[in-house]
Amino acid sequence: MFRLWCKVFDENRHLLKDTVIKDDDPNLNRTRKIFNAIREACYEFDLGEPIWLDSNIEDFKRHSKVKFIQDNFVEEIDFSYLEIEVIEED
Repeated sequence: MFRLWCKVFDENRHLLKDTVIKDDDPNLNRTRKIFNAIREACYEFDLGEPIWLDSNIEDFKRHSKVKFIQDNFVEEIDFSYLEIEVIEED
């Protein structure tokens, strides 16, 4: 079981909305599961997918958690940041 927790926060660090995306496909590697889960969460939140910068990649490798701010999105966002976190892995 793979689960990714996606959360949207405002400028006061209040949780606005969240979702947990699950993936049970044993044929997918971790990277593919992460990208599929982000795509699904962004669809659910009606957001464009964030752009991964080098700093995001390093944070995610270290902590299995990362924040995406306005710099990571092409369009304007109406929240402070999107945070993703792996909460369960196979």
